[in-house]
Amino acid sequence: MSSQDDSGAQFRLDGRASVVTGGGSGIGRAIALRFAAAGSTVNILDLNLADAAATARLIEQNGGQASAFACDVADLSNVHKTFAGIFDKGRVEILVNNAGVSHVGNVESTTEADFDRILRVNVKGYFHCIQASVGHMKANGGGVILNLASIAATAGLADRFAYSASKGAVVAMTYSVAKDYLQHHIRCNCISPARVHTPFVDGYLQKNYPGREAEMFDKLSKTQPMGRMGEPHEVAALAHFLCSDEAGFITGSDYPLDGGFLRLHG
Repeated sequence: MSSQDDSGAQFRLDGRASVVTGGGSGIGRAIALRFAAAGSTVNILDLNLADAAATARLIEQNGGQASAFACDVADLSNVHKTFAGIFDKGRVEILVNNAGVSHVGNVESTTEADFDRILRVNVKGYFHCIQASVGHMKANGGGVILNLASIAATAGLADRFAYSASKGAVVAMTYSVAKDYLQHHIRCNCISPARVHTPFVDGYLQKNYPGREAEMFDKLSKTQPMGRMGEPHEVAALAHFLCSDEAGFITGSDYPLDGGFLRLHG
């Protein structure tokens, strides 16, 4: 058997540094924890430094290595300054673009300010982080970029006009980066989750359905064919695979992680 068949060594990220944006909570935190457990040194970026630091502490308590940074991905100069500081410490092989915001509304109820805010974070934020990283990855032999998109990019979801537009852009950017940087050994893929149970969901229910949280949680869960929401650790597991050497033949792909929503819904 070849060394590629050594299952004990598969999916390891030892000696590789990663950057996870929005790593202070939810899916980003789950990805950061998973990567650290696989041996990666994780740089956690979040708008809220306290949340990023809390994730870093969890990693360190489990014997891993992590650093926390306050970073507004919508601010180009802030992103480049943060990434420059990280690159000063050594090579970064993995970038996970996860930081994002949501919005509820159709085209009529979405204000220009709403639309600008969504695009500034969900589209320009990804652009800023990719732009800050590709030159470094090119100069150091390659790397992996993973973008968090959404099934909203390819499915018609009610009252998600601005959010859907932003995630459609993420999928398109993924394909473009994968094509442009293939020769530089940079792989770029994206994951499109359906509804995932994160603190955002809990906050949304508390704000919009006070006293009916459990009822609405159950209703939202049942909109997916599997009858439940996804969990952050399930997204992290796919992210881990796509950023590992075992996914070395995968680039320019969008992976639905949706409990059957896209193909089995209705």
